[in-house]
Amino acid sequence: MTTPLNTQDFSSLNLPQAAIDNLDSLGYKAMTAIQEKSIPLAFKGHDLIAKAKTGSGKTAAFSLPILNKLNIRFFGVQALILCPTRELSSQVAKEIRRLARYQQNIKVVTLCGGQPIGPQIGSLEHGAHIVVGTPGRISDHINKGTLDLNSVNTVVLDEADRMLDMGFVDEITNIISFTPYDRQMLLFSATYPEGIQALSKEFQHEPTTITIKDEQSKSTITQRFYDVPKMKDKDEALLTLLGSKAAESTVIFCNTKIACYDVLEFLRERGYHALALVGEMEQRERDQVLVRFSNKSASILIATDVASRGLDIDDLDLVISYDVTRDPEVHVHRIGRTGRAGKEGLALSLMAASEVKKMFAINDYMNTKYDTSDISKVKSPYEPKKPNMVTLCIDGGKKSKLRPGDILGALTADGGIPGSDVGKINMFPNQAYVAIARPSARIALKLIQEKNMKGRRFRVRRL
Repeated sequence: MTTPLNTQDFSSLNLPQAAIDNLDSLGYKAMTAIQEKSIPLAFKGHDLIAKAKTGSGKTAAFSLPILNKLNIRFFGVQALILCPTRELSSQVAKEIRRLARYQQNIKVVTLCGGQPIGPQIGSLEHGAHIVVGTPGRISDHINKGTLDLNSVNTVVLDEADRMLDMGFVDEITNIISFTPYDRQMLLFSATYPEGIQALSKEFQHEPTTITIKDEQSKSTITQRFYDVPKMKDKDEALLTLLGSKAAESTVIFCNTKIACYDVLEFLRERGYHALALVGEMEQRERDQVLVRFSNKSASILIATDVASRGLDIDDLDLVISYDVTRDPEVHVHRIGRTGRAGKEGLALSLMAASEVKKMFAINDYMNTKYDTSDISKVKSPYEPKKPNMVTLCIDGGKKSKLRPGDILGALTADGGIPGSDVGKINMFPNQAYVAIARPSARIALKLIQEKNMKGRRFRVRRL
């Protein structure tokens, strides 16, 4: 059932004034639709099935109820949040820490694969209030006896549909079995396949279902389908679409990782600065790809749908479906990555004759009717250009006590490069990445090579 509510301001919630002030300082002015409908119910202890896409504000929707009932004095795991990828886990943990700033000594631990398990075990030994992680690594800790879930009062499945798509159903089932029977379970999913229903039936207690309709895609996203006679003609059609708009950030979706790499090779040969994001990549390589795309060092990201979950880019100009997906809900999720925050978005699809039925299914699902366009009539005046930014990788990170301020200082002190030429700085345990305006990249590389940070010099290279 969907419960209509009139609350729109966070001050209407039963939160401490310090929490309200913190939300205001973070830019949380009015509740989004998913927050308005789910938070009051979660506060009352209801189990929830919430259908909402990425970017809808769902992290705060489940984090605020968790924080509201947290016993800070008890250093046992009270909330467990499962996410499909390390990237999403990191984003969720980071946002929870921001939302929890009004309270002291709240410990959030991230447990994901692709990182040494030893430091994670050490962190858990000192206690934790909230654990965020991927099913595989959470299962590893349970099997090793290093993670105790007996005190968990809230379990969150974030992007549950993607976790099922990635084959985590057995791990999820096993993990939940280690939590108390009477815990609260909040399930968030962009789609609602049969596997979600089965999980809900097994582990939830009379859940309330909340569905947030995506009106944004109708009002701010322009969609077009282009007829392409044969699949082999798609590469040239893709060049035409890329040349039709001088986009700084473009995501191209393919249905398989093989197609991703084929498109990547094709575009690079024609001068485009493109990257690929697919499953089974090494974690460090995934980190580098996501960092370079988000900081404007690469203008094109080619990805599969599963690999792209957790990708959160605010100013995405263009989404192109190189392959039309057979799942209409996945299509909605694809196009929802552009046109955010009221901005105009553009979503283009290349459609071979064999994919026409998929387009009809999408039109039926979205209750829309899109006419196909003639690719030969598209004007393509723009040539590939180099991105405005360059990424430098520093072989030192959080474990070296390196901070963003140290890097910024080394670059700008004593007549170095202007601060305006320094873009995003991303910190990881053993690496740091800094975006530099292209004209200043060579100077920035030399400055970091020659200057001491934290009393030592770090190796640095240009990606």
